[in-house]
Amino acid sequence: MRQSTIKVEESKLWIPIYVKRLFYTCSMRRLQERILGPRWTSAAASDGVIWLLGVCHKVSDSAEESGISPGFSEFLQDFESRIWITYRQGFESIENSKLTTDIGWGCMIRSGQMLLAQALVCHHLGRAWRRKTNQPYPREYFEILQYFGDSPTEECPLSIHNLLDVGKLYGLAPGAWLGPYALCRTVETLAKAEKKPGQKCQQKQVLPMMVYVAAGDAEGERGGAPVLCTDDVVRICTEREDDSEEWAPLLILIPLVLGLDKINPRYLSALRATFCFPQSLGIMGGKPGASTYLVGVQDDQVLYLDPHEVQQCLKISPGNIETDTSSYHCTMVRRMPLDAIDPSLALGFYCHQREDFSDLCARASELAEKSDGAPLFTIAESSRRGKRTLCTNFYEDDDGKLPLDIDCHIVNDAKIDVASSEDEWQIL
Repeated sequence: MRQSTIKVEESKLWIPIYVKRLFYTCSMRRLQERILGPRWTSAAASDGVIWLLGVCHKVSDSAEESGISPGFSEFLQDFESRIWITYRQGFESIENSKLTTDIGWGCMIRSGQMLLAQALVCHHLGRAWRRKTNQPYPREYFEILQYFGDSPTEECPLSIHNLLDVGKLYGLAPGAWLGPYALCRTVETLAKAEKKPGQKCQQKQVLPMMVYVAAGDAEGERGGAPVLCTDDVVRICTEREDDSEEWAPLLILIPLVLGLDKINPRYLSALRATFCFPQSLGIMGGKPGASTYLVGVQDDQVLYLDPHEVQQCLKISPGNIETDTSSYHCTMVRRMPLDAIDPSLALGFYCHQREDFSDLCARASELAEKSDGAPLFTIAESSRRGKRTLCTNFYEDDDGKLPLDIDCHIVNDAKIDVASSEDEWQIL
């Protein structure tokens, strides 16, 4: 009798502890959802069309026994196959900072790493690749994850350590928050990095692709519609040190400032349309002070991967295919209103072949024509100082030369909008 009484008393002690834990967990979840947006937990909220990084998923009310429609199930498999990179703790300290975690300050870097990871997936595995837990992963998959390992070594060229090391020129520092523009320039510099004495990341070519950053006025710091100059792109993709390929794969980064405190509504339609481009790598962005990786849209909602999850540092090696990589994939879909995102962001596009770049130019030109004088970015043939040749149509001739001037206009740098000289790109 005494024993049972003791057990009852002990169980009573656990009740308030359990309640406190439950209350704390629920409170933190509600707080996170208020800051970052609610998560998707049912297929009932998934009617219509979802665009995820250039792929269209048509979902409907018809559901299987699981309660999820086939279209929504395909979307979930696609979403869960994207590489998810979050806060990590327990890694080697960053230089002399003694920081062994990026909690509270590394979300923009993590968002950028996710976009870069998607570019590498498209390059090595293809956009159609899906992660299947009942099948072994290809070696390239582990090599991609190793790129982002939290280590200052050459084996992890896109680690947070190496990005911060190269990004010193643009104000990157351990423990400090940064903007999309600085990160874009850092990636560009890292991709061009030559071997230098004393530099930690000394690979000749960090990325298996060229990197082009299209920035606006004042180098992206004060807005202005960025201009993608095709002559520059053709030059960097064809004038390579090795002659192994005629056209080098290309990563395009476009940092944007689309408003002051909030995004200008005039750009929402164009932003939504970019997720439909087959070359789309998504957007580095999010809410102010909480960067995320925006990967898709449905109606007026944007879907994203959230880096604000703290996980333990994990070492990845292509030689160890038994490593549990589940922490690099997210099963929770989060969303928020498109008009709630921070106006400072960066678009990403991947062009594997010359035809992909030609198609991107055509789509971007058409989108700019429909922008009512407020394009996200424009396409120009030449980057000559003082004047730019803007092309509103693109195609590829028998020689494969890009671009071709079917409706090109010579304008001053101060006025780069073809549609209207009075209604220029602006922040309202």
